Amino acid sequence: MEATVSKSRNMVLRDWLMSYLFLLPAFGFFLIFVAYPMLKGIYISFFDYSLRTFDFIGLDNYVSLMHNETFLKSMRNTILLVVIAVPIVIVFSIFVAVNIYKMKEFSRSFFRGVFYLPAVSSVVSITVVWGWIYHPNYGILNYIIGLFGFDPISWLGDTRTALLAIIAVLITTSVGQPIILYVASLGNIPTSYIEAAEIDRATPWQIFSKIVWPMLMPTNLYVIVITTINTFQCFALIQLLTSGGPVYSTSTVMYGVYEQAFMLGHFGLASAMGIILAIVIGIISVIQFKYFGSDVEY
Repeated sequence: MEATVSKSRNMVLRDWLMSYLFLLPAFGFFLIFVAYPMLKGIYISFFDYSLRTFDFIGLDNYVSLMHNETFLKSMRNTILLVVIAVPIVIVFSIFVAVNIYKMKEFSRSFFRGVFYLPAVSSVVSITVVWGWIYHPNYGILNYIIGLFGFDPISWLGDTRTALLAIIAVLITTSVGQPIILYVASLGNIPTSYIEAAEIDRATPWQIFSKIVWPMLMPTNLYVIVITTINTFQCFALIQLLTSGGPVYSTSTVMYGVYEQAFMLGHFGLASAMGIILAIVIGIISVIQFKYFGSDVEY
């Protein structure tokens, strides 16, 4: 009996070791390229760190950021991006997914491919195309509004339109994955539920709000959290289209980190900005998990 128990324990231990050996490469990459840079960034944020100095200053970087108008404006722009872009992405993705799901298989596959194309395309190439569209002299957008008698607009050079132009690009590059996920999730909803509601003469809105929406909650949770995080980390569009201008009207926290670290050489200040952004993302993610994860069954 004891020999059998000992052999069983050895098998469990062997399976346990083998499992962790398979996880070791991925865990090693995580430690080297994720955990260590994060801890190093936290450490550096307490120093006046540049190419010439490395002096401990405690929380001075964080205090100075709270009084830095450029940082505060970048944070406000970042929050505006999230508040405006994320709800539009969610609503538009669900609307498109519901309509695509009703189509035949060929049409459904075609439109899924069309909407997912920006998600697998190079951000640089997409940004270059949008730069041509927004060009004040020969951009197609100004050409179209010129047909209706409007004067050309400097879409990326005017503080009133620059951030909205960035949001439009951000939305077009963010809807591809949510649409695919929502179409797949709609296929998991039992048709018997919807048929029973239709027999009871439920309206389309009642069917959506009482059946479809609650059963999409796990997908909603994932899409909202991931879209929010990606929007907070918006950088490439800003750098390639506006470089934070005009007058920092499109500057985001991520672009501020890049500017402080690689253009001005203030690595400690840039690290502090990154830590503040990570804290804000973490708090918002926890709130989203509590709200949208309340009805999710695991």
